Amino acid sequence: MRQWTVDAFATAPFRGNPACVTQPQDAWRDEAWMQALAAENNQAETAYLLTTEDPARFGLRWFTPALEVPLCGHATLAAAHVLFAELGLDAEAVTFDTKSGPLVVRRLGDGYEMDFPANPPKQTVVPDGLAEALGQTPTEVWAGSYLVAVFEDEAAIRALKPDLAALEKIAGEATGGRGNLSVAALASADAPYDVVSRFFAPGSGIPEDPATGSAHCILSPLWSAKLKRNVLKFHQAYPGRGGDLECELRGDRVLLRGQAVTVVEGRLRL
Repeated sequence: MRQWTVDAFATAPFRGNPACVTQPQDAWRDEAWMQALAAENNQAETAYLLTTEDPARFGLRWFTPALEVPLCGHATLAAAHVLFAELGLDAEAVTFDTKSGPLVVRRLGDGYEMDFPANPPKQTVVPDGLAEALGQTPTEVWAGSYLVAVFEDEAAIRALKPDLAALEKIAGEATGGRGNLSVAALASADAPYDVVSRFFAPGSGIPEDPATGSAHCILSPLWSAKLKRNVLKFHQAYPGRGGDLECELRGDRVLLRGQAVTVVEGRLRL
């Protein structure tokens, strides 16, 4: 079985968020096997593809090193990139059947556009222990499937060094469980993007994720409402890498746009 490592939401190698994508199979492997390979890969996600009778439609599942997740943006982008760029899929778009419903990824210039469900958050109280875990008190907290802590400025986002063990215990009103937190702020005035963010996910076995598509399904409706614009540019400021997304809120969907780069091709001896 072949496998690729793809840097998603990146225009060059060693940026964005790496995901492993395995060669499409005609049946799902045993879940324990898929989880074990994801742990062996030790990337934020390993994506598994299932062929169907339609050459432009695949089943798709995502595993972190610790568990299967219901939605993952960067590994969906990586999977589409493998199908188009590495396996020569001759189609304008590919549809993935997932636990979050059908997800469509289209070619768009040098990159791709993903059609995901929006996850508008509601404002909530600051959960007990969150300010202490972050070392700073956010100005607002919102809850969707993940918590979102809003800060005054970009400098505050970049300076965060959270206590991950403490953060893992915090859920607040997030519907996706404890220990998954996006932090965000309006970008600096001279930045080429509108909003800067980071994503900490010790509850999913990921200390900090470099570029998180699913988090932007929450951030896009939140910041579109704040800035009164449906199309926004986001920068996820993971130290040393960073990922870039353009998001368009369209009704109850979010269009996530970005590029991807293959950095490793290998063969599993399994």
